[in-house]
Amino acid sequence: MTDHQPKRALYPGTFDPLHNGHLDVLERASKLFDEVVVAVAESTTKSTMFSLEQRIDLLERAVTSIPHARVVPFTGMLIHEFERLGVDVVVRGVRLFQDFEYEYTMALMNRRLLASFDVLFLMPSEQVLSLSSSLIKEIHRHGGDVSELVPPVVHEALQSFDGEIR
Repeated sequence: MTDHQPKRALYPGTFDPLHNGHLDVLERASKLFDEVVVAVAESTTKSTMFSLEQRIDLLERAVTSIPHARVVPFTGMLIHEFERLGVDVVVRGVRLFQDFEYEYTMALMNRRLLASFDVLFLMPSEQVLSLSSSLIKEIHRHGGDVSELVPPVVHEALQSFDGEIR
């Protein structure tokens, strides 16, 4: 008989807005880990459409059917969140070679800063491969229909969005 060591993953991002590609990666990760902590970053470098609190609320409402998922806010460096939460690995979705190159560079730097830092790259389904938050914002900004690209709670929030991107 072997002892099962719970494996926990961290899935970080700004999720602004959350889209079906994010959920695809989260669903894949939830099949591999006992717990997936979705860490919603308060971005200091990206302009956001929704506040941190709104993004957390949308995520919590969108992931109710995904087992083993828990949503938390985070600020600061990813390695500090990795240590604080005591996770085993960070999950990152990669769509194209450019994503992989960027994520690989970030992973190497984080490992340089924290030797125990590890990353698992997951490729999303073909149906969501082209999705990105910035594309969804752009389509929405110009009146395009994004209802098939985002969870219903996010579509609702986008429909009632009346602010400026921060």
